[in-house]
Parts: sequence; structure tokens; C-alpha cells
Amino acid sequence: MSLPPQFLDEIRARVPLSRVIGRKVVWDLRRSNQAKGDWWAPCPFHGEKTASFHVDDQKGFYYCFGCHAKGDALTFLREAEGMGFLEAVELLASEAGLQMPERDPRQVQRADRRTELVEVMEQAVRWFRMQLGMGVAEQARAYLAQRGLDEAACERFGIGFAPDQRQGLFNALRAKGIAEALIVEAGLAAKPDDGGAPFDRFRGRIIFPIRDGRGRCIAFGGRAMDPNARAKYLNSPETPLFDKGRNLYNVGPARAAVAKGKPLVVAEGYMDVIALVRAGFEGAVAPLGTAITEEQLRLMWRISPEPVIALDGDDAGLRAAMRLIDLALPMTGPGQALRFAFLPQGQDPDDLIRARGAAAMAAVLEEARPLVDLLWRRETDGRVFDSPERRAALDKALAEAVAKIPDKDTRDHYFATLRNLKWELFGNRRRDSAQARPPREGWQGQGRNARFQPVAPAAPTRASRLSAPDADEHEAELLIEAMVLAICATHPQLIAPVESRLERLEPHDADRAALVHDLLSGTQSQAGQRALESILADPHVRAAPAILRPHDGDAAAEILANALDRIEARRAAREEIARAEAEIEGLADEGLTWRMAQSARARQLADHPSLADLSDLGEDSDAYRAILDAALKNEIWRKPRR
Repeated sequence: MSLPPQFLDEIRARVPLSRVIGRKVVWDLRRSNQAKGDWWAPCPFHGEKTASFHVDDQKGFYYCFGCHAKGDALTFLREAEGMGFLEAVELLASEAGLQMPERDPRQVQRADRRTELVEVMEQAVRWFRMQLGMGVAEQARAYLAQRGLDEAACERFGIGFAPDQRQGLFNALRAKGIAEALIVEAGLAAKPDDGGAPFDRFRGRIIFPIRDGRGRCIAFGGRAMDPNARAKYLNSPETPLFDKGRNLYNVGPARAAVAKGKPLVVAEGYMDVIALVRAGFEGAVAPLGTAITEEQLRLMWRISPEPVIALDGDDAGLRAAMRLIDLALPMTGPGQALRFAFLPQGQDPDDLIRARGAAAMAAVLEEARPLVDLLWRRETDGRVFDSPERRAALDKALAEAVAKIPDKDTRDHYFATLRNLKWELFGNRRRDSAQARPPREGWQGQGRNARFQPVAPAAPTRASRLSAPDADEHEAELLIEAMVLAICATHPQLIAPVESRLERLEPHDADRAALVHDLLSGTQSQAGQRALESILADPHVRAAPAILRPHDGDAAAEILANALDRIEARRAAREEIARAEAEIEGLADEGLTWRMAQSARARQLADHPSLADLSDLGEDSDAYRAILDAALKNEIWRKPRR
């Protein structure tokens, strides 16, 4: 139905927003200014103790600074009360003393039809409840008693029983004058394809009413008593009242409980929810026989900013959690998070509570982990990352997953957390490798047993060691490495673009390795601070333009990129020489000579980035001949003749 905008504006003007919302909240009168229509209260959409929910009567809008819920009176009635648009308009128009505009006859007919279907469903609830007390339900009552449900619990949740009769409910409703078409449309009976009489959809099952946020029965769930039944649980089909992907079991009572400070706990089935509620976890809900949908996630976040997904402790529960990752990531952000609680192997909430009590369940919920931990677990469990390719594949998978998150700040925090987790996975191995590595004091040995161990560093000169063409290899590389770390420490905004290159830096000093971890994770350690103080005490580092001009980020970025290029080129050259030494079976062949030339070109370009034309570094160049002569002179890659 299309309503004139003037009519909606008149409703908003006549009915103060605080009057509508005041039915659901307790105002903080110390903070509120009633005379100006400025109201504050704990948010009704998520559990909190502070008054972060603001209502402005003059503007007619509300906003929560915690979960970011916002809207007007109509929005509030739809979100908090589960009303449809027209229902909310009718309620406010009644309060305002306004007559609703003439409605489209077809819309009137649809609304009346829904009202009739709701009445049919309530009649069915009463009939199912009555059958549970009959002799035909003796087995069902014994089963419920075995699961710890007494009469009071059955009454609270409206649990009933459908006898194993073809037309038991159908005939009972027809006897009350309810039309056959209504019974079928409500999903209570199915009509055979051959055109015969309708038959009951639920037979020989314990019945659980499914209600919407306003408490109206919109569907049923049935648990089979026959162990050989084709489906253990059966839900109503989709009807004008029921869309299983947009509803949650126990959503109305759970919303009220969360508003009072209870956590929103998402379990897998009806019995789990009932067990949780009876154990004191009144904010429990469950999807309706399917995996959690996008609409169900949005409904959960309207109730609580951080639902806890309580999954059964089996492979199926873990698979359900993994499927939820890709659904939730594009929707997550501030005020829309998830936590995951895994129960002991082979147990669901009902099993755990009956075996060990509510305290055990509370402990499981307390240990719930955030979505980022589940993402890490999915990408790393059962895998070995013993090669650069495997680590690169992990980086790619994590980056692709985090890229789905729309909020930039949330993405940044995900990347920071994942950097920490990667450091925990790989960091110990790096530190052990660094500590076990022998002092690099110059190349020693010949042939295949040669090792690069530069000579002891000479005394510092006045000229910068970074620019000295004949500088000691090891000392120069340590200084370039120090410059990289100093720039990253003084220009933290430059870390993200070179994050993967920093991870590959692998300093030979354990303190510097700790500093790399600090820079990547945004943390501080004693070892890292010790390394940074030592680096910044070096006069060559202090005199660098990137350190002297901390506000000149562009210059620092250029120096940082060049420093990383020079380190990588030096290490690549050493690795190429080592590979050549391992491969050569006599005099150098053309392929090996070409690879040595490429290594020389890469290093020369890194040391002299102003060189734009690489043709100057051909095989006849002085730079190429110098590196090749040094390799031949030390017999690094030439195999001695026998």
C-alpha cells in the first residue's frame, strides 16, 4: 500500500518518538534532558549497562553509539517489535488519532488472509498441546521426561504431539469450521497430487511451535518418534506466514533477554535452545533446519552486536562453522561481529548441560573465539608450510578472505591479528635459525664446501658506509637492514605496503628479529626496543634524510624501497652463487654464465637505481666482470679438476 508522505510526516509529528521507544527502555534521567526532548537509555538492540542509545524527539530519530542502530518510530517498531510496515503505521496512526487512508482492496484481502492463517495456526497449537496429554502420546511423554522436560517446560514452549493419524488435525480443524484451503495454505496439511483428500503433514511427531518476534505462531517443527522415519526433524513448508531463512526459533523471548544483558547464543536445534533457556541462557535461538542464512545473520545482529555461535563438538559442527566464515566476512564490521564456541567432542548444549550443568556451558561460552581465529584455523589446520610457495599460498588465501570485509578499519585489525598468528607459527623457527647460524665472517673453504663469511668490519670512516662502493659486504648489509628498520619505526604508515618484504627480511640478530615482529604486529617487546635503541644510536642512521625529516613520508618511502631492493639483490646474488657451486660439473656453461650476469645486473641496479638503461650492465661491463672475477678467484662455483 502506498501512503502519502504527508500522512507519515503527520504521524511522526503527533507521536513523540520517546513515547514509542519508552515502552522498551528505561531512560537515564540524569543524562536526559526531557524539556528539550533529548533522551538517553541503554540500547534495546544489544545488551549493555551504559546509556549509549540516544533519542531526539525534535528530529524524530534515534541512534545507538554502540551497535549503530538508527531510524525513526516506524523503523523502531519494525526492528524491535517485528511489525510489518503497515502494522507499524496503523499502530502509530491509532495513537495519533488519525484515520488510515483508504487501502487497496487487494492489500486488505492479503492482510485479512494472514490474520486468518495466524488463527488457524493457534488452533493447531491448542490441538497438538491437548494430544500430548492423551494416551496416544505416552511414548512422546516418556521421551520428553528422559530429556529432562516436565509439564511446566512443555507448557512454556508450547510443546505438543501429532498422533500418527492421516487426518487427525485436518478433521479437528474442519470440525471447527476452518476451510480446507486455509488448512493447506497454513502448511498443516498437504494435498495429494492425485486430487484426493488432504492429509496431515505432521504425524507421529513431537511438535515445537515456531513463533515470530511478536509471539505469533507461524510454523511448526516436528521430531519423529519412529527411529526409521525418513526425516528426524520436519519443518512446516514456506507459507505466507513462514520463511525459514528469515526466522529464528525463540527469537521473541531471546530479544527480550538480550535487552536485559543476556548473551545471544545460536544453537543448532530446538532441544538445544530449550536446554539453554532452562539453564539460564535465555538469549538462545536456533536456525530452522538449515545452515544460517544472510537474513538470519542480519536478524541476529539486530538483536546483539556479537552473537555466540555454539556448535556441536563434531565434524558436522566444524563444517557448519567453516561455511559460515564466507557468509559472515562480507557483512562483518563494527557492531556486527561473531564469536564461535565449540563444545566437547560428541556433545551438543543439551548433552553438556545435562551431564555437567550450566557452569560447564558458561565456561564454553566464555572461551568463544572471534571469527578471525576461525578463519586462521580453516586455512592452517592439517597443513605444513615448509616452503615459500606454501607460505605464499597461505598469504593469498588470507588476503582474499579479509578483502571481503567492507569496513577498512576492521580489515586493518584482521591483517594485524593474522600477522601475529603467522609470527607465532613461523617466528620460533626464524629465531632458532638465526641463533643457530654461524658468525658470517667471510667466505671460507673451496668448491662445494665454501661458505660466505666476510672479514671483520673495518673502522668506520667519515664517508657513509651506504654509499661506499668497496664497503665490507656484511657491515654494509647490516647498515642497510638497520635503515629499513629505523624507517619503519619512525614512519609506521609505510609498513603495510612492504609487509611481505619485511616478513622475508629475517635478520640474523635475535633482537632485530623481535623488532621486525613488533613492527608487523604493532606490539612492543624488550628485545625489540633494545634493537631499536641500538639502531637509532648509529650516527649513519641518525644522519639519514628519512630520520632527520620524519614528516617527509615520500622521501622515506623511496629510501625504504631502495634499501629493501639492495638487501634482496645482495642475498639473491649469494644464493645464485651457492646454487651455481652446487650445479657446476666442470667449467661454467652458458646458462650458468647468463644467470650470474642477471644476478650482477640486479645487484648493480639496486645499488645504483639511477641507472635506467640495463644495457650498460652487459657481460662486458666492469660490474659484471668484477663479480665474476671474484667468484672465480675464490673458486666458489668452479669444481676442481680431479
